[in-house]
Amino acid sequence: MKLWDEEIESYRAEAKALLDNLPLDQFQAEEDTSDDPMDHVLAQRELLIQFEPEPSPMAEDSAIPGPAGDIPVRLYIPDNPKAMFLHIHGGGWYTGRPKMSEEANVHIATQHGLALLSVDYRLAPEHPFPAGPDDCEAAAAWMLEHGPKLWGTEKMFIGGESAGGHLSAVTLLRVRDRLGAVDRVLGANLVFGMYDFRGTPSFYGNGGRPDVLTPEGLQQAVSFFIPGLSESERRNPDLSPLFADLSGLPPCLISTGTFDHIADDSYFLAVRMAAAESPVELAVYPDSPHGFVVFPTEMNKAHERRIDAWIASLLAQDA
Repeated sequence: MKLWDEEIESYRAEAKALLDNLPLDQFQAEEDTSDDPMDHVLAQRELLIQFEPEPSPMAEDSAIPGPAGDIPVRLYIPDNPKAMFLHIHGGGWYTGRPKMSEEANVHIATQHGLALLSVDYRLAPEHPFPAGPDDCEAAAAWMLEHGPKLWGTEKMFIGGESAGGHLSAVTLLRVRDRLGAVDRVLGANLVFGMYDFRGTPSFYGNGGRPDVLTPEGLQQAVSFFIPGLSESERRNPDLSPLFADLSGLPPCLISTGTFDHIADDSYFLAVRMAAAESPVELAVYPDSPHGFVVFPTEMNKAHERRIDAWIASLLAQDA
């Protein structure tokens, strides 16, 4: 079974060459000798800020009510929106903020005419599970309630990358099970997320291929997000979507690179969705690590085109 087409195959040499010359450790803060894990957390947060693009004049900072007080959000609102998009940023559940996805969010909002809200959910370890998912659910509920009046549309997309891919899957299931509004979700864009917190095979080893993730780094991020949870508790479908009932969902696009330490999560989730008869597409990018969407390669451009085509198709079907 071939997981990518000849166009993607033709980009492999460039993807390999980039990885051969890319200092992957630039995405990790320098190791410190402090006994306080918060020192590493704060250093990693500061490091990621350095990679943020220039702020867009289109973006507007605001806040919405949440379960523990106001939740900061970043809005990208075009004229006459066709639908809404709830974006959830990545960062391992303990770093990141909406500004890190500024360029991609501006593109989605302007290219497709979507009122996009990126939620600045509470981060671990200060706020472990379920604080982040609770804030994302609150953002979805707020959009579903206020979107029709503010932006003239009742329909929405949900999507995110890495930790945001995981939180998008969790939020999609909560929209179905808690908010009873899955019929208003046009689709979910799930980009290299983690969907089984017990750890799939690739979590523990990806064959030594170059990746921005490591098993040790993943273990640390997980320990911040779900401290002290047993293996049985990690099978909670509200935490690990791979264990959820995946039937009755809207179209999902699941994307991953083959070098990603959590690639198996995407493979397994896509197959389980297909078996549950939920419409799903699996986009696999060979020789690509976790976070490959930040690299200036033809592989990434193909990924962007795939998302654009997927969104445009769903909007056309809803028109």
